[in-house]
Amino acid sequence: MSSPTRRSLVSAIPTEKIRYDDRGLVPAIVQDYLDGTVLMMAWMNQESLQKTLETGETWFWSRSRQEFWHKGATSGHIQRVESIRYDCDSDALLIGVEQIGDIACHTGERSCFHQVDGTITPPPADTLSQVFQVICDRRDHPNESSYTCKLLAGGDNKILKKIGEESAEVVMACKDDDTEAIAGEVADLFYHTLVALAHHQVDIKAVYRKLQERRR
Repeated sequence: MSSPTRRSLVSAIPTEKIRYDDRGLVPAIVQDYLDGTVLMMAWMNQESLQKTLETGETWFWSRSRQEFWHKGATSGHIQRVESIRYDCDSDALLIGVEQIGDIACHTGERSCFHQVDGTITPPPADTLSQVFQVICDRRDHPNESSYTCKLLAGGDNKILKKIGEESAEVVMACKDDDTEAIAGEVADLFYHTLVALAHHQVDIKAVYRKLQERRR
């Protein structure tokens, strides 16, 4: 999906409202625009923000090198900007991006926020994406005791049969107007649909992109 035009980004935020600190900097939190994963945090000044708005890709100010840096200029892992927001005090930015290559951290991890108690842990995303990650892990590292693995081993016949059954149960729960049952059955349907995506090697982000396209 194409990124917003330069013109739309330039008009996205009233830059005169941004409040910079005494060094002329503002913190910029970068987030995956599809699944909400926080990818990194860096600093911008007025000129790097302007470069970001004009090019549609992220530019930051390096405090250590005292120079501008274009994210991904060396690695190729550029960030195409989809949205820019500022907080209630106008002194922090939230930038929604499409992360090319799905790697934002210089260590090779998807997110700079990948450490918990010194161990590498995938950063949190929205619930469906987290469940999908677990399903893909089961697919790639089978475990005989896992229900997900048994579904995947059964292929389309087993997976699609369950989707049909869960769809019917959603219909029945809706007919009964049972809110608790509706939530539970839809959760089951979501899960089994995610298994089908993983089985056919379709990334959940492809679904999110379709939804974004239709929303626009």
